[in-house]
Amino acid sequence: MSHRIRTIAVVVVTYNSAHLLADLLASLPGGLDGLGWRLVIADNASADDTVAEARRLAPEATVVETGRNGGYAAGINAGVAAAFAGDPGLDAVLVLNPDVRLEPGCGVALAGELALPAGGQPGVGVAVPHLVDAEGRLIESMRGAPNLVRAFADAVVGANRAGRVRWAGEIVASPAEYERAQDTDWAEGSTQLISAECWRACGPWDESYFLYSEETEFHLRARDRGFRVRYVPSARAVHLGGESTTSPGLWALLVANRVRLFTVRRGRVQGAAYWLMVLARECSRALLGKQTSRRAVRTLVSPRRMSAPRGPEWVASA
Repeated sequence: MSHRIRTIAVVVVTYNSAHLLADLLASLPGGLDGLGWRLVIADNASADDTVAEARRLAPEATVVETGRNGGYAAGINAGVAAAFAGDPGLDAVLVLNPDVRLEPGCGVALAGELALPAGGQPGVGVAVPHLVDAEGRLIESMRGAPNLVRAFADAVVGANRAGRVRWAGEIVASPAEYERAQDTDWAEGSTQLISAECWRACGPWDESYFLYSEETEFHLRARDRGFRVRYVPSARAVHLGGESTTSPGLWALLVANRVRLFTVRRGRVQGAAYWLMVLARECSRALLGKQTSRRAVRTLVSPRRMSAPRGPEWVASA
């Protein structure tokens, strides 16, 4: 049973994002038409003109300067705290990367899917849209919960091939799956509407994940607390994309955080098996000359790197 979403906070986390803000902000009125909304920009100590541009382009926005680059989760937490402090009656929070552009009607389509738990059934606490990249190509944003079967399939046949079978792959890789509304275990975190009830039940995002796996952890925690994550194909947005597949340091961080999250949720025995499968996958790619996988292998076999706090310095030295 859905409930009426009237007013939302739009929380944008920025880091050296001055060149991205104008297009994002221009997309918000059409993307959020039909909703009341207020904008919060949480800046993680940008070294460029992001804060000045935010204040120039959106003088009505609340700009939160965190004073440090604490990662995506830390920025979200700071922005959401400021949003609820300004208006405790908000119905939901729309979390956005600065390189997202909403298509018209996106917000209302997402809001229409949020639902309170009722009759012993879980509600929809997080709604995510259909995403395409700058060239209009589908972004495979839905994911299955990490498990040993999926890690094994990924290591043996690769993520995209495994993802063509829903139970076998972590990435949902079949284009047909993106044509219908459905629940997903978790989803790519650049664009998501989170109900106030879900946020209050789950609490803040886990800031120990500097980048990557923070949305996985939050979505799985939401499921633990009786909320569903819902993919909404009628809600559409463009995500320009990041550097995780090309930057060795970022790829190593992504891989390390996947292993750490799995171990936290499943325990050390299953975590060791998962680590071994992920290591096998990265070794096979490293032998093919992939620099990202070579860096990931070095990280996975280093107890110091695997146990070190995640942050910008970690990415640089991974």
